[in-house]
Amino acid sequence: MGSPFKFSILASTLILTGFASAAALAEERSPQQGRVIQSADQFSVLQHRDRVAPENTMLNERLETLLPELMADAELDMWLVINREYVEDPVFFSLVPQPTFAARRTTMLIFNRLADGHVEKLSVNTYPFGDPYESVWSGGDLDEQWQALADLIVQKDPQRIGINVSKHWPEADGLTQGMHTRLLEVLPASYQDRLQPAEDLVVRWLETRTEAELGVFATAVGLARGVIAEAFSSRVVTPGATTTDDVAWYIRERFETLGLPIWFMPYVTFQREGAECTDEQPFCSVNEGVIQRGDVLHTDVGICYLKMCTDTQEMAYVLKLDENEAPKGLQDALRTGNQWQDLFTSEFVTGRTGNEILAATIEANEAAGIQSSTYTHPIGFFGHGPGPTIGMWDNQGPTAVNGDWPLYPNTAYAIEGNIKQAVPEWGDQTIQIMMEQSAYFDGERVIYLAGRQTEWHLVR
Repeated sequence: MGSPFKFSILASTLILTGFASAAALAEERSPQQGRVIQSADQFSVLQHRDRVAPENTMLNERLETLLPELMADAELDMWLVINREYVEDPVFFSLVPQPTFAARRTTMLIFNRLADGHVEKLSVNTYPFGDPYESVWSGGDLDEQWQALADLIVQKDPQRIGINVSKHWPEADGLTQGMHTRLLEVLPASYQDRLQPAEDLVVRWLETRTEAELGVFATAVGLARGVIAEAFSSRVVTPGATTTDDVAWYIRERFETLGLPIWFMPYVTFQREGAECTDEQPFCSVNEGVIQRGDVLHTDVGICYLKMCTDTQEMAYVLKLDENEAPKGLQDALRTGNQWQDLFTSEFVTGRTGNEILAATIEANEAAGIQSSTYTHPIGFFGHGPGPTIGMWDNQGPTAVNGDWPLYPNTAYAIEGNIKQAVPEWGDQTIQIMMEQSAYFDGERVIYLAGRQTEWHLVR
C-alpha cells in the first residue's frame, strides 16, 4: 500500500506534549546503530488523564484516513463490530474513544462505506459514545436495539457486510456465537448471504501503524529498555544475594510506579559457566536462583503505553571482582546476535510472506556459519499481534496461514530470536544470546524504534 502517512498536525501536537525525543529516535541513526538507554527517567510519561486526548486524536486520525482505505482494499461496504459487556471483541478497544472501560450491556459499531469513499461511523447502543460516532439509536430495550440495527442495515443496503468471524485469526473472531445467532434472527433473509468474514480488514487494521503512533511507540519501547537497564545494574543486583525473581519483581513494580500496564509477567533467567547447553535444548537459561558473579542474565518484558505494546529481551553480564568488561567471547557472541538481526531484517521485502522471510533468513545464517533460531511476530495494539508470523521457537519451518500472510509497509515487529556460540573463556561452552527489539518496517527498511542492544549491560 506504500507509505501514505505523512507527518501530520497530530504528530506535531504529540511532540509538543513531550514526545519529541521519542519521535526523533528512528531518524537519528541507521538501523544498524545501537542506542544506550540507562534509565526510564530519560523519558516522560503522561498521567492517565493526560493520555485520553492523544489516544483519541490518534484514533480519530486512524478512522478518518486509514479505515476507508482498508475497507476499500477488503471490498467491504459495511463492517459490524457487535459485542457485550466483558466479552469484548478483541478489536473493540482499538475502535472506541477513551475513557471506555467496557462494551456496556450490548454495544454495536457500524462502519458504512459511502460511494465517495467516506466511512460513516455509527453506533447502536444504550450509552452513546459521542464523537467520532453518530448515535442512530439509544435506549434500554435489547429487542429494540437489535431491530434498530437490522433497520439500519436495510436502510444503508450494503452489498458486502463484514463480520468478525475467523477460523484462523483469533483477533478477527470476536463475534460470539450468541451474537451471530441473534444477528441472523433479525436480518431479512436477503441480507444474510451478504455477511462475510472481515478477517482481512481486521488484521490490516490492527497491524498498520500511523506516523503519530510511531512517536508514542518509540517512547514506550524506550521506557521498557530504560527499566531493563535499571534492573541490570548494581542499583538492583547484589551478587550472591539477589535472586532472579527479585529482579523480575523490581521490573514489574517499577512499571507500576510509572503507571505502565504489563501484558505479561516479566521474567529473568541466567546462564552460568559449567552449566552446559546442548544443541538440542531450545533455551539454555535457568529460571530461578541466586545471581552470582560471572553469570549471564536475560530478561523478557512487555508493557503498553497509549495503546502501543512492546516486547523486549536483553542480556547482562555480572562482572567478576577482577573484571571491568565482559569476556571477549561473550562480546563476540553479542556481535553475532547483531549480525543475525542484520541478516534477518535485510530479508524484509514488501509482499514476501513470513514463511518466505524465514526461509531466506535461515539460508543466510547458515551461509554465515551462525547457529540461529528466528521467531518474530507483529506487535502494536497487542504484544502478539496479527500479521505475518516469521518462525516459531518450536517450529523453524513454515507456519500455516499466519506464516503465509504477506509483509506490508507501515507495520511493526518484535525482532525476536537467538543465536548459540561457543565461549573460549568458558572452555568453549555454548552461550545463548536471546534478543528481541521492537522495530518498524516502512516499506524499504527496518528501523528500531528505540535502538537495539549492541553492548552488554554490566552489573558491577
